[in-house]
Order: sequence, then structure tokens, then C-alpha cells
Amino acid sequence: MSNTTIERAAQSAELITRQSNTNFYYSFLFLPKPKRQAIETVYAFCRLVDDIVDGDLKVDNAQTELAFWRVEIQKCFTGTPNTTLGKSLQQVLKYCSIKEEYFQDLITGMEMDLNKCRYRNFAELERYCYHVASVIGLMCIEIFGYQDPSTKEYAINLGKALQLVNIIRDLKEDAQRDRVYLPQDELKDFGYSETNLLSNIYSNEFIALMEYQSKRAESFFEKARTTLSLIDKKNMFAAEIMGQIYHRILEKIISARYNVFDQRIRLNTWEKATVSISTWTKCRWS
Repeated sequence: MSNTTIERAAQSAELITRQSNTNFYYSFLFLPKPKRQAIETVYAFCRLVDDIVDGDLKVDNAQTELAFWRVEIQKCFTGTPNTTLGKSLQQVLKYCSIKEEYFQDLITGMEMDLNKCRYRNFAELERYCYHVASVIGLMCIEIFGYQDPSTKEYAINLGKALQLVNIIRDLKEDAQRDRVYLPQDELKDFGYSETNLLSNIYSNEFIALMEYQSKRAESFFEKARTTLSLIDKKNMFAAEIMGQIYHRILEKIISARYNVFDQRIRLNTWEKATVSISTWTKCRWS
């Protein structure tokens, strides 16, 4: 591993979560301490492998580091991990039934970012969304606790919804990395070329394309809502907070007429806190 990865793996999971300043931090705040510590440990792993891919490492070096974490995850389940983070994960796994395949699937998603920068159609993109987002949801619900098997479908659908919002919001930044997550066939159908996207061209064709993408994201939010059993809703408040934060981001993108080129659309701290408290209250009294 590189020195950066070693240092990152040695940091406390809580510190990694706090320093990341992401929307996940707000959804974790209302969890009881044992669950919060467990989810922060899982999130730290997810963040670490994501940083390997999005950092400054050459592709070969990044692949080597991801290969290291494949073995480290195996050791979390069947041996003795080498890293501080791996040892923390092993403790979490003693009382949370998270499948090893979820961790390995996430690494597969990271490898896709290294080796695949274009997606021919939504079927290919949906597979990517599952690997980089839905599996995180499947990990999380094992920590939150659930009874109804349909809650797994909830986690899968919500993960895809969040990732689709990410894709819409981060079009400009991803294009700068030569990553185009919009399906190639849909770019063609709407008459908006990849060249236009890489040049940040805001046009009527772009708006129409983004309306289509937003409706798809909304459809997965709706699928998540319909697959969340009332019996599990109280335990899913952290996931629901995350869903509401991202849904609000989507609403702001729509209000801005999808102009994600001139600004990065996000919620401020007050907006996140308001959404978090409101959603937590609704879930607890559901």
C-alpha cells in the first residue's frame, strides 16, 4: 500500500467520517453509539477504496491497492487483518451479519471506475450503481436492523436513487476526469453529444436529457418508498435521512433548470440539519 493509504487506514473511523464532510455524516448523528461506531467503520472502508480510485494514483497502482483490500476483507472474515481499519471491521462483523460479497462487490465497482469510463445503456449503468451504492445500503441495513426481507429491495433501490442524483450533480467534475456516466444511447437519443458534455454546453437538448435522468432517479426514490415496510421504517431513519437529503438536492437541481455547470448544487448545513431532524421525527413516530 502507499503511505497515504496506510495513514488513511490507521485513522479512526469517526475522524474519517467527520473529515469527509459528506451528507452521510448527518444521517449517522441520531444513531445509538454502538450502531454509529459500526456504521462509521463501514463508511471509512467505503470512503478509503473510493479515495484510491479518485486520488492521484496511476491506474496500475490503484488496482494494486484495491487488490490488497480484497485480501484484507477476506482476512476480516477468515483470518487476521493487517490494518487498523481491517481489525475494526472484523469487530463489527462479529455482531452484524454483513456478507463478504458486499465488500467485494463494492471493490468491483471501484475497479469499474478505473477501467470503464463509458456506459452503452442504462442496463450497464444500473449494474455500476448497484456495485458502488446499493451494496453500501445492504451493508447499512444489517447494522440498522430489519425484519422484513423487502427492506433489502429498499436498500438496493435507494442506493441507485442516490447514485443517480450524484451522477446528475457531478456531471462537470466527472467529465473533467473523462468519466461519462450518462448512457451513450441516451446522449444520442436526445441529440446531446459527449463533446457538448465535456465542453459544459448548456442547451435545450441538455435540459431535456436531464429531465429524463431526473425522472429515472425519482422512480427509484419511489421504488424505495414502496419497498420499505412500516415494521422496519423506525430502524431505517438514518437511511431515510440520507434519502431525503439527496431528494432535496434533486429538487434544487430541477429548480436550477439542471444547470450543474455553473455551480455545484448542494444543501447548506442548516438545510441538512432541518431535513435530518424532520425525517428522524417522522420515522420515530411512524
